[in-house]
Amino acid sequence: MAPETKICAQHIDFFYGRTRALKDISLDIYANRVTALIGPSGCGKSTFIRLINRMNDLIPGTRVEGKIIMDGLDINHPRTDVVDLRRRVGMVFQKPNPFPKSIYENMSYGLRINGMKDRNFIEQRVVSALKKAALYDDVKDRLHESALMLSGGQQQRLCIARCLVVEPEVILFDEPCASLDPISTRKIEELILELKKDYTIVIVTHNMQQAARVSDYTAFMYMGELVEYDLTEKIFTVPKERMTEEYLSGKFG
Repeated sequence: MAPETKICAQHIDFFYGRTRALKDISLDIYANRVTALIGPSGCGKSTFIRLINRMNDLIPGTRVEGKIIMDGLDINHPRTDVVDLRRRVGMVFQKPNPFPKSIYENMSYGLRINGMKDRNFIEQRVVSALKKAALYDDVKDRLHESALMLSGGQQQRLCIARCLVVEPEVILFDEPCASLDPISTRKIEELILELKKDYTIVIVTHNMQQAARVSDYTAFMYMGELVEYDLTEKIFTVPKERMTEEYLSGKFG
């Protein structure tokens, strides 16, 4: 049985000023699956995922054409509550970016700005999210110490936990392991596989082995276009497009 579609991109064109960065992108992102976006630097992977939570709105002179439908609603509709959209669609960036505050304050911030004041409720959500991010055992005795004291891998897991605490439905990972060592990378990959039970996940990665390890579906992008999109196993073993095969075999990129 085909998985449920969570997000449907329909004929997406995206422009920075007059420059067309994405060209007629259409693909379905499935619920409780990991979708990987691969392709050379500058091919539009990060631009595309930032459309899903409307982060590109923050860049002057940009515009999007086409539709992105999430749970049956067009996220670019004028009536869309963008603050709520960004709560529902969390994002984890390439470099860990904890706030220069305590671990606890990092975690509670998102709840407080959403108007939650009950200390017991906040504490329960903080503990739950830290456990989901496999970080609680590492930090339970130092929640009031600076988050900047954590290792790089722990900081990235804190950023994932900070994303989880507001209970998103979708998590976007933009090169989440690019600045991490192999052991931390493995922990993040294991975490992604665990999280897909409860969340829809999209990951941008330059690491093709990582895409093969963690994703269910893979989209190969080149020069702002979607070249091929299919089950990861098919993309890596029997790609339909010659360009996909050449990229995976290292002939360019």
